[in-house]
Amino acid sequence: MSNAKVCWLAGLAALALAPAAAAERPLHRYLEIAISPDGAHVAAVEGDSTPAGVMAPTRQVVIRGADGASVVTVALPCSQAKECAPSSLAWSPDGSHLVFALRTPGTHARSIYSVNVDGTGLTRLLQFDGVIGDLRYIPGGRLAMLATAGATKESGATQAGAPITGDLSGPTPEQRIAVMAGDHLDFVSPPDLYVYEYDATPDGAFVGTAAPGDGDNNWWTAKLYRFSTGGARVIHSPPTPQSQIAHPRVSPDGREVAFISGIMSDFGSTGGDVFVVPLAGGAARDVTPNSAASVTSLAYGCDGKLMVKLLDGETLRLVRLGADGGEPETLWSGEESLSGDNAGLAFACPSVATATVRESFTAPPEIAVGPIGAWKPLTHANEGLTSPIEARSLTWRSDGFRVQGWLLLPAHASAAAKLPMITIVHGGPAAAATPRFVGPGLDRTLIEHGYALFLPNPRGSFGQGEAFTLANVRDFGHGDLRDILAGVDTATREAPIDGTRLGLTGGSYGGYMTMWAVTQTHRFKAAVAAAGVSDWLSYYGENGIDEWMIPYFGKSVYDDPAAYARSSPIDYIKNVTTPTFEYVGAQDIECPAPQTEEFWHALHDLGVPTSMAIYPGEGHGLRDPAHAADAARRSLEWFDRYLK
Repeated sequence: MSNAKVCWLAGLAALALAPAAAAERPLHRYLEIAISPDGAHVAAVEGDSTPAGVMAPTRQVVIRGADGASVVTVALPCSQAKECAPSSLAWSPDGSHLVFALRTPGTHARSIYSVNVDGTGLTRLLQFDGVIGDLRYIPGGRLAMLATAGATKESGATQAGAPITGDLSGPTPEQRIAVMAGDHLDFVSPPDLYVYEYDATPDGAFVGTAAPGDGDNNWWTAKLYRFSTGGARVIHSPPTPQSQIAHPRVSPDGREVAFISGIMSDFGSTGGDVFVVPLAGGAARDVTPNSAASVTSLAYGCDGKLMVKLLDGETLRLVRLGADGGEPETLWSGEESLSGDNAGLAFACPSVATATVRESFTAPPEIAVGPIGAWKPLTHANEGLTSPIEARSLTWRSDGFRVQGWLLLPAHASAAAKLPMITIVHGGPAAAATPRFVGPGLDRTLIEHGYALFLPNPRGSFGQGEAFTLANVRDFGHGDLRDILAGVDTATREAPIDGTRLGLTGGSYGGYMTMWAVTQTHRFKAAVAAAGVSDWLSYYGENGIDEWMIPYFGKSVYDDPAAYARSSPIDYIKNVTTPTFEYVGAQDIECPAPQTEEFWHALHDLGVPTSMAIYPGEGHGLRDPAHAADAARRSLEWFDRYLK
């Protein structure tokens, strides 16, 4: 393939991955679930994935009887439009109706709708000029939410950024806690704080994580506040730059707040230890000290006890923490994934029912309901779908660490015919590769084309405790790359892998590691870097989230440029011989497009085979199905060219 720079491609919608993937039955995804307080009904925001593996822009709200006897699809006003995006489900306290937010197509505006449990009586309760999310009923029956008036973009740094034009020095719109009051909102949190997550107290006040200024950038410096009308008081300040806080939950007796604290590279990608702090303020206490696993979500159950979702290497656990130092109790464990806002579950209180979405590498997602660990399937939309793989958990030693990863092999792979293998590095770095169904998309297509896939969780990942997650601080690209290469060695020893036909890919941190690895080793014969970082020094001034870098590099680039240069691929670019394809969204504020263009430009000038695509209107990750299909097609062609 000749060198090429692609900024816009006509006719993308007509492109597909491959005949096998294009003909595959759509995978049905459940994006949100909520179970009614009496446990009688489960609501979901759901829809089909496209052949490229991303969600179609039109989704549905479906209400099912928990006994499976009834299914109602709500007739949304946008159901026939090209875009229909309901979100943020919340049941009324008596379980008689459901409320949700609905985006006005083509805008950032939201409306709040109510619908009866049988799907009738759809009513718009509120029309708002900005983003609304995290709807929930609080004590007293009031409807609370997070709302951003006059929003210029969708909430979150992974969303496409607003156009960088005009006077950029003015204040940014702030996300605030609000309560419905008739046909308008009463704001509870002050206008100079961006609230990321919140919970209500029994007396009608609120707690939340918040920081002043740009909400995309300042989550890494957020503090825990108590809010009441007219004021905000800090009840916990993280003691170190490596102590981000997430998932604040008020205890049922209103005496304390539990939260997760640890080094986290992205809002929404949560892991660390559990701390509790008195609601009145005081010292925070670590209730999971020296854990060799990572808490990724927590909740107070219907029994009032604190429960956590714990990633322990390859195993996911639901654990009830012991009171006053008592022994924790594992309620369920498995090598699969559970999805739900509260420790992987949706709770129906005061009933003992829970709902969750279960999936694994070979079992497609479905909603299940019942007591914890005794769930029964509620949905069967993906019944009959299979994944043609064999999944193995691998562990190995690297610099004294126990490291874990997943090896996915084509089903019935023959030991006599060695396979090319592509290593996929996850984003983050504070994240983890966990069991997700390998449905339509690039991973499935690669497996069907005879590739093995290796998904390592090197140091910096969740799943091995906070010390492991902290182990790549001021060491990006060095120890973590050694972990990955040692894992590649393990895979080639334990499976029929051809060590001379190795590929490498990843997005975000995985895109950076792809760019970095090809400057450090020649073991990979082809690479695909999505939304990578080529030069940490220039990146610091280009991205919209530079606060995340202080916990990892210790100081700003202006105070310690050598720490950033030590891990910058561009400083070692003349070592590259690996053919590399790069792509990125044009409005990515986490890993801006100039970083990809800089890497592509260097390889182009050095005569290394390279190609680049920049997709218009996209943020951090491709959401347009045509763009995702095009990137997947190009990735497959790139690997086939150099590894087959």
